[in-house]
Amino acid sequence: MRRGSGLGTSHAALAFLRALRHLAWAALAAFALAGLVIGLLPASEELPWAPLALDRPISRTTGARIADLDGQPAACRALLARAGVAFRRLPPRDRAGDCPLTDAVSWTRGGTRAARYSPASPTLACPLAAALVVWERQVVEPEAARLLGTRVTGIDHFGSFACRRIYGRDAGPWSEHARAAAIDVAGFRLGDGRRVTVARDWQGTDAKARFLHAVRGGGCRLFATTLSPDYNAAHRDHLHLDEAARGRWWRTCR
Repeated sequence: MRRGSGLGTSHAALAFLRALRHLAWAALAAFALAGLVIGLLPASEELPWAPLALDRPISRTTGARIADLDGQPAACRALLARAGVAFRRLPPRDRAGDCPLTDAVSWTRGGTRAARYSPASPTLACPLAAALVVWERQVVEPEAARLLGTRVTGIDHFGSFACRRIYGRDAGPWSEHARAAAIDVAGFRLGDGRRVTVARDWQGTDAKARFLHAVRGGGCRLFATTLSPDYNAAHRDHLHLDEAARGRWWRTCR
């Protein structure tokens, strides 16, 4: 009886060892597969769940993750603060239900931003402000250095917040300007005293024209909507940049 019991125990031990060996091989295969998958994955900053930082290069998911800040004002302001951006929170406003502003900010002096806006302190929905910081750091400044050999000290614009419908019509969809989610950039002031304007310098092949086309192209990778003089006559003198909510899924570049 004891011999039979010992034989059964031996078989059970062998079966256990075989199962353990199979588990070990399965674990090794899983580790190998995980390594292969990780190798095929995009860079960590391109993963949709990766933490967003405004000082990182623009990736395929940056625009969508900035658009996701819509409706998350506290998270958006925290992102600006971590990037060293000097800003102030604007009080909410509600014009009898038309064009309410709930998460607007404006630039203040100091901080890590280099360019001053003119007119100063535009009213910006926080996601648009975040997108502009990335655009300035990852597109405007590098392209100015590369193509113009200088830095950008100022950004001229035609306005951001305006309680109006698209093209100022009496009816139809509201413009992104109506919620301060859009800004019309007219030109740039450079560190060497020169100025670049969309109205004067868009056409041609000189360095100023190439710079304007480059910053438009960089905007297309980032903003929900980027419109330029190539779109229509209404945009002959500015770049329209906005953070429409659809930026979570697709962007428009014209």
